[in-house]
Parts: sequence; C-alpha cells; structure tokens
Amino acid sequence: MTSTLQFIVLTIIAMLVYPGGTLTDPTTERYSFFTNFFSDLGTLTSYNGSSNLAANVLFATALTGAGLGLIYFFAIFPMYFQENRYGRFLSLLGSVCGVITGLGYIGVAFTPADQFIYFHILFVQIAFSAFLGAAIFYTATIFTHPDYPNQYAIVYILFAVLLAVYLWLIFFGPDADTLTGVQIQATGQKIIVYAAILTMFIQAYGAHQFGKRPLP
Repeated sequence: MTSTLQFIVLTIIAMLVYPGGTLTDPTTERYSFFTNFFSDLGTLTSYNGSSNLAANVLFATALTGAGLGLIYFFAIFPMYFQENRYGRFLSLLGSVCGVITGLGYIGVAFTPADQFIYFHILFVQIAFSAFLGAAIFYTATIFTHPDYPNQYAIVYILFAVLLAVYLWLIFFGPDADTLTGVQIQATGQKIIVYAAILTMFIQAYGAHQFGKRPLP
C-alpha cells in the first residue's frame, strides 16, 4: 500500500516541477494533465527544451518504488491460496505475470522516452499486458478459494476490462501525432494508471485483512 501512495505523491510533485511542452505543442507551460503523458515526466529534456532532471528523478523513483511494491506483493500473495492445487497453480501464473509487470515498471523508469523510445514503449507494453494476465489469473484464483472474499475478484474483473480497453487503445487507437490523438492517449493512460493504483491498494488491503482472520 505504501508504494501506491508514494507513486501518487512523487508523480504529483514531478508534474509541478515539469518545465513544460507536449508532443504536439512544445510551447506550453508546465505539465498538462490531459496532453502530457506520464512518460514525459521521465524524460531528461522536456519538450520545450529545458532540463527535466528534477521530474526525471522523481518519476524514476516513483515508478521503481511501484515496481518493487508489485514484485513484493505478487511474490507473497500466493501463500493465501495453498488450499487446493487449482489455487496454487493459478496463483503461481498470476504472480509470474505480476512480477513481470513490476519489472516492466522498473524498465520504464530507466529508459527515458527521449533517449530510449523503442525500449521505453516495449516495457510499457510488456508491463500492461502482463498486468492483464495477473488480473485474469487472480480473478480465477480468488474464486477457487472457499473463504477469500469474492469482492476482490470483482475488483480484478473491473480492472481487467479497463486494462483490455486501454491495451486496445495503445495498440490500435489513434496515433499521438495530433492534438486529439494525444488527448485520447494521455487521458486513457491517466485513467488506467490510477485504476491500477486503486486496484492494488484494494488488493493489498484485502490480503492484509484476510491474513488477520482468526484461524479455524
């Protein structure tokens, strides 16, 4: 839960110190929530030509922390689903996807878009695609458990639907070379990133509460 909160705080500060400029208009001032991508915070030079080192450090720290948090969560989450072989198998698959997601986040953090655009996009695609797998497998995992509250599976289902729509958007949606395309892509990215944060906060809380239940 801590990693989700630090991501929000650090990226907000990074938005405040971002010098300005967007992909379609380098003359804009400051960070534009609906036309700048999260990745713009991680560039070494902003679109208006100014040094973006402060925002870059904050963004890399935030995303690395979030990635490590995901890796930690998905490394220990399977221990709640050892009652039957289906739960063990599905949770293992889900956690493999979750760890890949965390590694993808870290990869995004250390490949600034203005320096390593190919690898930056590749890590983004890997992270979100793996996250969809984690959500699907853990939806099934939770439903196999006789005691784990099913509302947490519902949360994963809702997130998986949003994430599937976003993956369609980044693979088949409008290109980000027009103002309308940038607005659609950047807004979609904000929605899915904050949905991911909320989902993992809820899942971490649920796991914590389930771990405190009295043993039979």
